[in-house]
Amino acid sequence: MPETWDYTLNIPNDLRAVTICRRTLRLILTMHGLLGLVDTAELLATELISNAVRHTKGPAALRIRWTAGVLRIGAWDADPAPPEPPVPLEQVADLEEGRGLALVRACADLWGWQPLAREGNRGKVVWCELAAAACTFSRPSNE
Repeated sequence: MPETWDYTLNIPNDLRAVTICRRTLRLILTMHGLLGLVDTAELLATELISNAVRHTKGPAALRIRWTAGVLRIGAWDADPAPPEPPVPLEQVADLEEGRGLALVRACADLWGWQPLAREGNRGKVVWCELAAAACTFSRPSNE
């Protein structure tokens, strides 16, 4: 039976929390032996969490889930409004900002968003998935 796990890191609306999310994600993936996904996952998580912090006023959360060989990275925020649609990738180089979802769309196997209203939480989750096919598995050391 494949291993399934998930983590949630709740963060304040503070751009410094983006670095904490990125480093936490790197540690989690390293400890689970998913070194081949680290660089791309960090880029995607940074873009998703940056958007949540920059474009909303409340707290946010990084959600990470591994199941059936797929890594799902999500950014929750309290604003239920949909994210801005990504710009075409060929226009990204000319933009000062607004590149985030274009990068997510280009690098992830799948991405999307969904509104949330459960357990008293409202808002949305913008998520993306990376399949393990692009991943080099490595056993974490016991050190």
